[in-house]
Amino acid sequence: MSVNDKRNLDSIPVGALRMIPLSGCMELGKKVDDYLVGWRGERESEHKDSLAFQGYQRESYILDAKISRFGTGEAKGTINESVRGTDLYLLVDVSNYSLTYKLCGMENHMSPDDHYQDLKRIIAAVGGKARRITVIMPFLYESRQHKRSTRESLDCAIALQELVRMGVDNIITFDAHDGRVQNAIPLHGFETIRPAYQFIKGLLRSVKDLTIDSDHMMVVSPDEGGMERAIYIANVLGLDMGMFYKRRDYTQVVNGRNPIVSHEFLGSSVEGKDVIVIDDMISSGESVLDVAKQLKKRNAGRIFIASTFGLFTGGMKLFDEAYAEGLFDKVLTTNLIYQTPELLSREYYVNCDMSKYIAYIIDTLNHDESISDLLNPADRINRLVASYMAEQGK
Repeated sequence: MSVNDKRNLDSIPVGALRMIPLSGCMELGKKVDDYLVGWRGERESEHKDSLAFQGYQRESYILDAKISRFGTGEAKGTINESVRGTDLYLLVDVSNYSLTYKLCGMENHMSPDDHYQDLKRIIAAVGGKARRITVIMPFLYESRQHKRSTRESLDCAIALQELVRMGVDNIITFDAHDGRVQNAIPLHGFETIRPAYQFIKGLLRSVKDLTIDSDHMMVVSPDEGGMERAIYIANVLGLDMGMFYKRRDYTQVVNGRNPIVSHEFLGSSVEGKDVIVIDDMISSGESVLDVAKQLKKRNAGRIFIASTFGLFTGGMKLFDEAYAEGLFDKVLTTNLIYQTPELLSREYYVNCDMSKYIAYIIDTLNHDESISDLLNPADRINRLVASYMAEQGK
């Protein structure tokens, strides 16, 4: 039985459901819209013809909105349909650098700042007429600058406060670099969701001979910051876990951070075991590939790298070389952010589609129902693993 079949969604919606995927998130938004249209077209409810359910079934829930840009690079947001009384969901991918615009005749790639400004433009265009505004921002804007250690800016907290001041009621993100940043807006809704189920599902679909027990598999966190993430998956799967900690050179700063001198491992033996290396993001990839190299030196078996956000800021060359050397077997990331054609073409890459999950969340929240079972996928993971083991005859 699917999650959708178990959902009791006969309660009155908060308002007419509408979505605005911004340009950098349009592909994901259309997939989410397709799920919503299909579910609501099939869903039977004795209240569907009542005034409270007006506009419940639509051919599309995506509103006609656009960002127009002037030759100087300035822009404005325009919404071409009524938003009055709607339950509005805005989807934005601040990391989509593939989009460009003209700036004084030159082509300029959109930065996270540009995407964030476009989000604010759409919120401003709504003009407070929506009944509720929820921002779904998978990669949380400025989430890597989430805490202050010296006299420096605190960008993520400032952005969250700015959004709620503009009228945003809820912010939904995935695998925030540090979920404690929600302390900046303690009286507003903030959810940080981890795609653990989608990772396990992607791994089990792409690898058919896994033995999922503590004698044959292990979960490893590449740093101390990801311990909670690794502990959760290890506990749900019944595996041991280990951790690397990064020894850094604090006497110098390179590309905004102290360079890593080495990775030191804490945990039981990985010899002969398949290893799931789980992290929130792959930036250049140097760190996680060094972890894979260290695991291979310790005679680990197959290595599967799972990360919510595959940024690959240095391109695919490092990963291609590491794969050719046999340092890892699969890389799993989600489609929550922009994926390059080069990434999608790699034989070692596993794409974990999050559109159905986001559609579940939107559909449930629109009915003002609890999403707690969606936030904790332990039962679904256990059923998935049991089905996989049964197919393998184990």
